Amino acid sequence: MTAEEFVARLDADNQRLLLGLAPDATLTPEVEGPLNVPNLLKVALKNEIEATEIAARWLVTTDDVPVKLALARQAGDEAKHYRLIADRLAQLGVDATSLDPLAGGYGPLFKYLDTLSTTVERVAAGQFTREAIAVVKNRQFIEFCERVGDKATAALYRDTIEPDERYHHELGRRLLLRLAATPPAQEAATRAARRTLELAEELQKKALATAGIHHAPGC
Repeated sequence: MTAEEFVARLDADNQRLLLGLAPDATLTPEVEGPLNVPNLLKVALKNEIEATEIAARWLVTTDDVPVKLALARQAGDEAKHYRLIADRLAQLGVDATSLDPLAGGYGPLFKYLDTLSTTVERVAAGQFTREAIAVVKNRQFIEFCERVGDKATAALYRDTIEPDERYHHELGRRLLLRLAATPPAQEAATRAARRTLELAEELQKKALATAGIHHAPGC
């Protein structure tokens, strides 16, 4: 199939599978105890620092200039998000400078992304799919913030962070239209996107089962 047909199909498949990331009413616990905006923002800090680092690692290992520039834009945006979230935590009484988001090591999704060696896999998994996941998770987080009355955090995500993630996803789309032009490239992109979604679903189920965490923002 053409690159245009492939990207459209991959996007449709991703969107269908992303429905599985919506909180299930039978699994979602009541919002109480530690499940609050500050603690969810601490989760976001780890997501943002990992997103910054994976984009930076890929940036220095590709010779494709448009991809370099897209990754540079993404790394800068994710680092900006980290600072904005840290500032918001400070407003909520949490000193983010005392936190080490990577104290427990890198997460499974970061470790998987770090194994990808081809540009088409990286774009399909990172910008095209992971950023699509981020849009869904951020929308859920915005709804959570509005429900608990935190309009400032909701506005931060709605007005700044989510538009950036949508832009990263669109960058991935444009790059895939060029990179996924052959059957082998399309197969590699499909595998990478599918595994990224599988890991995101596994991580959400684990967070629900072990810590009752849901609505955590993506990146």
